[in-house]
Amino acid sequence: MSAPAPEDVVAVPPAVAELARGVPPVPVWRNQLGGTTFRLEDGRGRRFVKWAPTGSGADLDAEAERLRWAGAFTTVPEVLGTGGDDTGRWLLTAGLPGRSAVDPGLRETPAVAVRAIGEGLRAFHEALPVADCPYRWSARERVGRAVALRRDPADWHPDHRHHGTAERALALLADPPPVDVEVVCHGDACAPNTLVGDDGRASGHVDLGALGTADRWADLAVAAWSTVWNYGPGWERPLLEAYGVDEDRERLAYYRLLWDLT
Repeated sequence: MSAPAPEDVVAVPPAVAELARGVPPVPVWRNQLGGTTFRLEDGRGRRFVKWAPTGSGADLDAEAERLRWAGAFTTVPEVLGTGGDDTGRWLLTAGLPGRSAVDPGLRETPAVAVRAIGEGLRAFHEALPVADCPYRWSARERVGRAVALRRDPADWHPDHRHHGTAERALALLADPPPVDVEVVCHGDACAPNTLVGDDGRASGHVDLGALGTADRWADLAVAAWSTVWNYGPGWERPLLEAYGVDEDRERLAYYRLLWDLT
């Protein structure tokens, strides 16, 4: 869950080429569903277009909805348009100031990046009003998805293979811990989705396709876990400290397993 740019040749979908208006689209991210994000232009006028091929399962219209809602309360990309054809869907957004927390320069200064992620996630949770949020991301709803997917244990993260069978893992997920603090969760709080400004502070968040209300640990568990993949061991606790919370091993373990199986 780091954010390397695609190193191979990436075919530019005709819809993306049309949106680029003659500017060569630069692929900056490829997700696990086969979708690609392209940068159109650079500098102050830069734009980004997400492309999700038909059959990928990504719902860019749902993400656009969430971005428009969240944008009234916190800094997220402005939606410039959505569309698609028989080959896929696209989401066009304006660029934000800052760079991804896994930019090479920030990988070299993980203390700065991790602090920005933790403080930025806390600010995100505090800014978005739970009572007004029309989207849900609760453990109960996500457990239903885990049951439907029933992922093969061979595909689980190594941290979870000791559970042995899908039946055992799903039984653990069926009994979630009580909600600590309900917030509007980002839904994919991995390190790459926090942008960091020149001052070393969070300047915005991207990739809000799963945004919805849930226990704050649903985000915290994944954000802290992603520091291991992106910066190496030893940065989980500093992230929690930057957020302002003590380690909760039960909720960390539960929400990481839920993430892995959904």
